[in-house]
Amino acid sequence: MDDKQVLDRIGALVEEEHTLERQATGEGLDQDQQARLHEVEVQLDQCWDLLRQRRARRDAGQDPDIAHVRPEGTVEGYLQ
Repeated sequence: MDDKQVLDRIGALVEEEHTLERQATGEGLDQDQQARLHEVEVQLDQCWDLLRQRRARRDAGQDPDIAHVRPEGTVEGYLQ
């Protein structure tokens, strides 16, 4: 994925996350929707991480296409 594709994916995931969060505060989420919300949050973290990797590689004069999606355990373990 190039940067634009990553940003487009982030945009789509953010829209879905906001929809699920509105449902959560309104009628609530069933178990499947809660699982999907968690999955969306993880995918968002992975996309942001991938975008940061690509930008860092580019800034360092390296090929950004070598960047890859890291596993959930890695991106969810970062300190904020």
